Amino acid sequence: MLFNSFAFLLVFLPAALVLHALVERFAPQWRLVLLVVLSFAFYGYWDWRFLPLLAASILVNWALAEFYWNSTRRELIPLAIAANLLVLGFFKYFNFFAELAAAVPGLPAARFDIVLPLGISFFTFHHIMYLADLRAGIAPRLGLVRYALYIAFFPQILAGPLVRWSEIVHQFDERPYARPDAAERVARGVMLLVVGLAKKVFLGDPLSEYVNPVFLAAAQGKAPSVIEAWSATLGFTFQIYFDFSGYTDMALGLALLFGIVLPQNFDAPYRATSLQDFWRRWHMTLSRFLRDYLYVPLGGSRHGLAVQLFALFATMALGGLWHGAGLTFVAWGVAHGLGLGAGVLWRKAGLRMPTLAGWAITFAFVVLAWVLFRSTTFESAILIYKALFGFAPLGIGFRWRTLALAAAVALVGPTAWAAVHRLPPWRSIAVAFALLLVFVLLKIGDDANYEFIYFQF
Repeated sequence: MLFNSFAFLLVFLPAALVLHALVERFAPQWRLVLLVVLSFAFYGYWDWRFLPLLAASILVNWALAEFYWNSTRRELIPLAIAANLLVLGFFKYFNFFAELAAAVPGLPAARFDIVLPLGISFFTFHHIMYLADLRAGIAPRLGLVRYALYIAFFPQILAGPLVRWSEIVHQFDERPYARPDAAERVARGVMLLVVGLAKKVFLGDPLSEYVNPVFLAAAQGKAPSVIEAWSATLGFTFQIYFDFSGYTDMALGLALLFGIVLPQNFDAPYRATSLQDFWRRWHMTLSRFLRDYLYVPLGGSRHGLAVQLFALFATMALGGLWHGAGLTFVAWGVAHGLGLGAGVLWRKAGLRMPTLAGWAITFAFVVLAWVLFRSTTFESAILIYKALFGFAPLGIGFRWRTLALAAAVALVGPTAWAAVHRLPPWRSIAVAFALLLVFVLLKIGDDANYEFIYFQF
């Protein structure tokens, strides 16, 4: 059930909102239970066979947390975190590491037909955040219903944002429709949902028509022209932004409709003037997770320059591997780790960078690194890079119109979150958003629906 599907927009969402409003009005003590049930129904729509995995994941982790509260055996939490990572590793990385092992002469090649459960990376990281904070003595004891809702809340379970318990759990006890700003919250939730849909449908999906054929051909060994390579690379640069930030806008809007405020995940990342600035703006909740639960435990900036550079490199390499079970993802993470390390050395040396030059270098680095992220093999990435740097026929037909519109929105326009909070409560604006929603629904009806890119992670 995609957010950009009729099944969700015209059936599940209206029914869920009506049920939620009725329960919140007449039986508020059952509100959280209803949200858990709705979340499981939403998740089960994809593939009911994975519902037991989600339920078991919640029950086991909650039971371990309860046992820890009663025993305070500190070794229990690291074991629980390791068990979560082992489950994630089995589903996501077993075949990847098996193929790496098979490359060693004499080792057997074992491979299983394993289907990756949707959202497993995200709900596993939510478990880890709560368990790590529990061991640190800062997380509270949660009942089963609250813990289940924290893990499985349907707007965020499939592709985030990654939410710390401290950002959401305190909102569970509110009466969202009794708040003085309830109408404003609902209105902004609807606007975020519509803007996110529009970004996905009108900007992200059309760019895939420039991106997919070129990268598919490169994966089959066909070298692209210079113009094809630049169209595809720039196209993917903006496609992944509008696809993922559009999903996040929808998630934040949907959560508001049910009385929950989720953290922002994007802040105009392509305006960043350094790679460090980029990661403060791109997938902000993942950046924060990697910083707090990986970079800092690895030493961070507290133990000298060498440790800091190693921590950056290891964090980003593992962050790349988290995105996908492939060496190209690891290489993408390594590239960003090296880039961040170079930025640290630059700042340690007391050097300065003009703002415009910093933006140009950062943007160029991010764009070129996306080739590794999008390519399925190093061979196909090399074909793209050769064409980008002129080692291919020039070609014709640069798709500049859609790219120019996407670049203008990404580089100049406000973020969706900022825009909907600046708009005044005018009737004409409500009409404009209603018309935009109609156009989105018509577009969805005419075209094939594309899954969100980050669903595969």
